[in-house]
Amino acid sequence: GNSFTVRDTEKVVLYSAISTMHGREKKAKPQRRKKKNKDGLITSQDTTDDDGVLRDMELPDDWTVAASSVGSSNFGLDDDDLLLEDIDENNVEEVNRSIAAAAARASKLADALSIATTITSEKRATKREGGYRVLFKAITQYATGNEGMEILNLRFDVVLEACLYTLQGKGNSTPAEQYAACRVLEASSVVLGEDRDDIAEKLNGPLKKIINATGRVAQVRSAALRCLAMVHFICGTNCLEEGEDATAVLTLCEKVSAESYRGETVSPILRATALDCWSLLGTTFSDAFIAAGDSDEDYNLGQGLQLLPLLAECLDSTDQSLRRSAGECVSLIHECRLNLGMDEEEAANRTERAYRRGSWDGSEWEVLMDEVKQRIAELSVESGHHMSKKDKKEQRSTFRDFMSTIVDDESPEEIVNWRGGKVKLNSWQEIIKLNFVRHCLQGGFQVQLMTNETLQAIFGAVFDGSGM
Repeated sequence: GNSFTVRDTEKVVLYSAISTMHGREKKAKPQRRKKKNKDGLITSQDTTDDDGVLRDMELPDDWTVAASSVGSSNFGLDDDDLLLEDIDENNVEEVNRSIAAAAARASKLADALSIATTITSEKRATKREGGYRVLFKAITQYATGNEGMEILNLRFDVVLEACLYTLQGKGNSTPAEQYAACRVLEASSVVLGEDRDDIAEKLNGPLKKIINATGRVAQVRSAALRCLAMVHFICGTNCLEEGEDATAVLTLCEKVSAESYRGETVSPILRATALDCWSLLGTTFSDAFIAAGDSDEDYNLGQGLQLLPLLAECLDSTDQSLRRSAGECVSLIHECRLNLGMDEEEAANRTERAYRRGSWDGSEWEVLMDEVKQRIAELSVESGHHMSKKDKKEQRSTFRDFMSTIVDDESPEEIVNWRGGKVKLNSWQEIIKLNFVRHCLQGGFQVQLMTNETLQAIFGAVFDGSGM
């Protein structure tokens, strides 16, 4: 009764083979549609990387360029034995070893910088990202002293070209690449040093486009804003044109730190970064520019006073990073306000500071500051099941430091030691600078602090007599 014949079986096999063959020939390729958004930036519309693997367009909240070594092993720059060490200048063997290590660092730096020439032609996203990670490590850890600065300066145009290529969205660049490119530029500005308005002029436009592009990933916009702030902090001078100077970046930070910007809700990550950048740039202005005046006075209000209502709102946020950034910002403003009522002799003795010309007493801001002080005190002892044990401990410690300044009018204190020297910090201005630079340089922070003359001047580094 079964009429299925051998000929029918052959037809089935043949049909199956044809289907399999056609399946191979017509394998779906990743679609890579590109379009320009309202900011003129090229944005990728595909969701697959160069290997056809689905990728997330968002980055983790704690994403960092130093988080992994994706692709970096392919470049052969994974040595960690070339970092600067303290040496005894009377020991010939140690001196010779130090000279050899310096030469090796210079060689490694030059090799790494040559990678920048290949990034724009590299087709694989993971390879390009790995290249940026290698560049970041080399710039922060191998570009030491004047020699390292000169080597980077000679190759910086190539590095800049590669980073801008990625930031403009060319080559179907991923958010991870764009983030890494921003971090490379930020670290480069620290190494290249002060009085470099040319760097600020080259980066102002491209970085502001990234920051203003509401469709970009929040971490990329945050990295671009941190880079822009660092460039103006380290490289910029007062000679930049109005609208292209640090004051313009300070105003941009104020706008981005608001709950909404350009018609879109701002991510807490980006808002916190904007406040951190405002605090950094705020340290470059006078105390009066930040904290002077009341609304009924003739001269302009300090920039910080205008920001106080927003900061009070941020302290009530559910986002821990945003609360911390707001608390640090208020600490800086309060410190500047107190400094207005102190001459040099008084500044040397800060044990009694409450009833000075620089206090909030009797000012328009007295009531708001009382509310802020109360909120800071609450956060310094906050507990509850909505936070992990680690987060609660960190928040309590941080806000106790803020409370000491904002409530008790006490100065903070922090000491950074390394073999051969130390930095002693006695104000929020100094601590804000240190934390921002430390975040930028990651594992290269101490090496740069030991060899970078710009950083040594900023922090007032003190060296002992043993040499380095």
